[in-house]
Amino acid sequence: MAILDAELMHLKELVLKMGAMVEGSIRDSVNALVERNDELANVVIERDHQVNTLDVQIDEECIRLLALMQPMAGDLRFITTAMKITTDLERMGDNAVNIAERALELNKEPILKPYIDIPNMSRIAQGMTRDALDAFVRRDKKLATEVIMRDDEVDDLKYGIFEELISYMVKDSNTVSRAMRVSFVAQYLERIADHATNIAEMVIYLVAGKIIRHMAPPMEE
Repeated sequence: MAILDAELMHLKELVLKMGAMVEGSIRDSVNALVERNDELANVVIERDHQVNTLDVQIDEECIRLLALMQPMAGDLRFITTAMKITTDLERMGDNAVNIAERALELNKEPILKPYIDIPNMSRIAQGMTRDALDAFVRRDKKLATEVIMRDDEVDDLKYGIFEELISYMVKDSNTVSRAMRVSFVAQYLERIADHATNIAEMVIYLVAGKIIRHMAPPMEE
């Protein structure tokens, strides 16, 4: 069905547009923190309205396609996967907004320590997001699996940040407020990586028809 193929291509383009916005928000929110740039933080907060609008638009498009086109097999999985992916993207955008809000708060106070692991977490989370969406477009099970495996790197960085921040708080109670806010940023980035992992898991469902949520990471055949 040429008409359905065109509709699915349009849906794919909408998902990628939303993904690009979210990836930009992750990058900009952390840059706002590292560069102490309040203007950039506010850009992220404002952009969230566009992300939410796309989320609704994609959901409506999916529902329309399900109702009118009555897709079968792979096309049906593609549409249901797109709906789930946008839910994760919307939540990733919310976490980027949370980071931007913490940046606005932290930028008013002296910097606690140079930001090293936070930008590293952000780069990995952005890469996971980009690769998960690329896997969705290419229906690439191998790339999706690699995204899932990368989540451990983010977790390890978060735990390292937490340990370091605890030592700051123990040594000087005046650092507690700032350290807690930085720990929130690390937690938001971990959640973003978790959502990228969810997207990768949905790609494996799309390709293989197998739901792997709450299971051990898939082994390559």
